[in-house]
Amino acid sequence: MKKPRPQRTTKPPSKTAADASPQRLWLPAAWQWIAALAALILAFEVYGPAIRGPFVFDDRYLPFFSPHFVTAPLSEWLAGLRPVLMFSFWIDHSFSGSEPASYHVTNVALHFLNAVLVALICARFLQWASVAGGSRAALSVFGGALFLLHPLQTESVAYVASRSEELRGLFCLAALAVFIYRRTGGITWPRALAACALLAAASLTKEDAPAFAGFILLTDFFWNRAGVLKNWRIYALFGAALPFGAIYVWRLLKGANTAGFGMGDLGPATYFFTECRVLWIYLRMCVLPFGQNIDPDIPLSHSILDHGALFGLLGLIGLGAAAWFGRKRFPLASFGVLAFLYLIAPTSSFIPIRDPLAEHRLYLPLLGFVLIALEFLRRLNFSQIVWAGAMICAACAVLCYQRSEVWTSSLALWQDSVAKSPNKYRPRFQYAYALLYDANKPAEAAENYEIASRLGPVDHELLVNWALALDKAGRENEALEKLEEALALRPSAHVFATIGMIYAKQSKTQQALDALTHAEQINPRFEWTYVYRGKIYQMQGDNAAAASEFKKALAINPANEQARDALVQVSQ
Repeated sequence: MKKPRPQRTTKPPSKTAADASPQRLWLPAAWQWIAALAALILAFEVYGPAIRGPFVFDDRYLPFFSPHFVTAPLSEWLAGLRPVLMFSFWIDHSFSGSEPASYHVTNVALHFLNAVLVALICARFLQWASVAGGSRAALSVFGGALFLLHPLQTESVAYVASRSEELRGLFCLAALAVFIYRRTGGITWPRALAACALLAAASLTKEDAPAFAGFILLTDFFWNRAGVLKNWRIYALFGAALPFGAIYVWRLLKGANTAGFGMGDLGPATYFFTECRVLWIYLRMCVLPFGQNIDPDIPLSHSILDHGALFGLLGLIGLGAAAWFGRKRFPLASFGVLAFLYLIAPTSSFIPIRDPLAEHRLYLPLLGFVLIALEFLRRLNFSQIVWAGAMICAACAVLCYQRSEVWTSSLALWQDSVAKSPNKYRPRFQYAYALLYDANKPAEAAENYEIASRLGPVDHELLVNWALALDKAGRENEALEKLEEALALRPSAHVFATIGMIYAKQSKTQQALDALTHAEQINPRFEWTYVYRGKIYQMQGDNAAAASEFKKALAINPANEQARDALVQVSQ
């Protein structure tokens, strides 16, 4: 009797094919949607104080503050260097004009989406590191939550001008997710094109985004899931775009005055030596986030021996070597270290940037720190992972909320910075500015402008604002002295118009009108010249002449409230 032939079994799927199913990594179960909703609510609670905050610092120089953009078509918004970023601002402006709340809400929403992408990316890396299913799910949620709640993210979320970090991060993380969740060993043309399109959108959001293509290559090489050669399609597209991207970035760096190789006092060598120290400050802040400061005072290392730059460089070399040699035993931590160093390199290596340290530069590199944290937690059992992760996230949420409170006003933000950088010019200047324009404390503002004059260059802007503080404090003659000093540095319509305004208050009408005539000759588009002249005519009882001046001001800036209110008065 013949033995029955054993039934043929299907060949088990290859490791690469098994990796391809995202459903096995992130099931759309009801509890996961509930967790996502809870995370979104928590994000708005933690960043709530910042949502209620105003525009601060460089926010005020965003293009939508220009009167021209109030009525400008969308094509003009998109005509600059960062059209995707400006499109996001255009959407906010369409809904709320220059009210800051919607801009902050958009920032929080973008940050939440990035945290979801980080959780998905962590799930894939955890699977590649052979972490079991239950622990993998818990660790993925923790990775996304840590990215969402880490207090170092507050500057990128609360600072509207730093939306470029979030939006670039969204496109870059999405491109990475498209790459690592491919269904075949080698990437297909549709996926390669999708990833490249996402990186193109990131590049139109912030200029350093093309460097993320190298991070995709690093990911492919480190994890070696299918072999770099099998993904030749995406690298062919990267290679084709590389010359154009390099030329574009080089032209930007040559023409910029706050970054690039045109800053004579800050060369590549000085910046590199300084960043060898700064990177260790970044790493310390990832682990122990204290001493956060919007404008830290970092001394420059002009040589490798200045301020311990040599030790910082040796430490970074040792850290990179340890990550590489420990890649088999500690894959998540090793890749996390390499990811952190690579992602921070565009802003913290050889290309000089005026500010050596800025917290918002850590937005995307924080992914590397998240992976390092996951390496430690993966050694625990499931319940320990849940409890340890919950405690870490709770601590981060508290610290993040406390830091968000600093962003509730310009005054609080710069008061905090002055306390931490007492000998730096810019925090003191901005604190005086906040005292003058936000807190309406001109006497205190004048005192702080005087302190600022001893810390840095006494330039045109400092003298004008100092004069305005003195004038509001009732010290008109001293204000005129500062304005005369400003004229000696650079005659401007603003200075002459301010002189005319002060002379008008002193009833020196002819001198006031002469100063306003000089202001108009220098810049006929300076709206305040016509506001101040209109007020002089209004005091003289010539309402027709006053109305004409106010209309000129409103033709330049329809949002000028003083001109609008004054026009209503003289019309009545």
